[in-house]
Amino acid sequence: MLPAAQPMCMLIADISGYTRYLAGVELEHSLDVLTDLLDVIVSGLKPNFRLSRVEGDAAFMFAPGETLDGSMLMDTIEGCYFGFRRRRRDIHQSTSCPCKACLRIPDLDLKFIVHHGPTLIQEVAGRQELLGVDAIVVHRLGKNRVVEELGVAAYSLFSGACMDATGLDPRELGMIQHSEVYDEIGEVPVWVHDIERRWQEEEARVRIRVAPGETILDLSAETTVPPQTAWEFLTKPGQRMSWQPWVTSVEIKGATGGRRGLGSANHCMHGEDAVVEEILDWRPYDYVTDMTILETPDGPVKVPHTIEFEPIAGGTRIHFRFGPPDTAREAAAMQVIGPAYGAALEDAIPDLIAQMEAEFEATDAGRGPEPELPSTG
Repeated sequence: MLPAAQPMCMLIADISGYTRYLAGVELEHSLDVLTDLLDVIVSGLKPNFRLSRVEGDAAFMFAPGETLDGSMLMDTIEGCYFGFRRRRRDIHQSTSCPCKACLRIPDLDLKFIVHHGPTLIQEVAGRQELLGVDAIVVHRLGKNRVVEELGVAAYSLFSGACMDATGLDPRELGMIQHSEVYDEIGEVPVWVHDIERRWQEEEARVRIRVAPGETILDLSAETTVPPQTAWEFLTKPGQRMSWQPWVTSVEIKGATGGRRGLGSANHCMHGEDAVVEEILDWRPYDYVTDMTILETPDGPVKVPHTIEFEPIAGGTRIHFRFGPPDTAREAAAMQVIGPAYGAALEDAIPDLIAQMEAEFEATDAGRGPEPELPSTG
């Protein structure tokens, strides 16, 4: 008896140009390149997505859920693409091999197809297979007219059903409205996000980060969860009150299209008082930097603040760093405020780590078996 259908976000990460790339290149090296890039892609999408199977030069992945955290979905996809581009660049620059397979690595690119709908999960030969009409739709969407009609080569294509589940406004996010028509399915409305443009913006953007040795307060803690999970827990507004008892509510303002990130601000309420965190730099899953603004009787005190996620063996080391304010008045205020806030934060961190690990363990316990990535030996 089949299990009941459940709402599912399905994602295909497809290395584009691989068929053309194979023509006339050395097979052994081309398979090495494919395996390396697939590993980068799958690692970049986990643990938010689970691997169903590898389909040649593509990875088919899924994440159960009736609604989607749109910001996390966008961060996950863009972070995966940025990792792919960096790895592609590193392989090309570091190799001394003159073969065509290595020389033509820059010809490869990546696209994402994302859909949401009711799906059955069935275990087949040690892996989880997705069954149902919507599992067919996401694969049909891989054959589209985006490049021909829109001229966008590297993209994320979101079905209308997927965007509805995220609660994001695709127009405000600069996505392109489009549609595809398929036999037996009909018209499927979609939104196209240009991730090549996002890569160029990412590379050009100035980094803003409170570094070690530049701090007035520096706390660290280790956890067994991966950086992606730690990032989600610490940047999702609803989590704040669970481990910072002095925060009574958090409101996000200035989030373009409903997406958290650069330019948005967290308004953290402490009863009737608010601490504002203006996001200055947003680098999933490396670090986030904000300007924390504290209201005092003598005026606002502005303190740069970075949370950095350092991957370590078996988990993540999280760094909370506060930099010095710009003025003497603010520096004097922080001599009073800083120690009390640091002590409160230090007391709250064990609860943060415990909650994060318990939530991850509960989620991970429900995961089924995943297939191994192909190996060239």
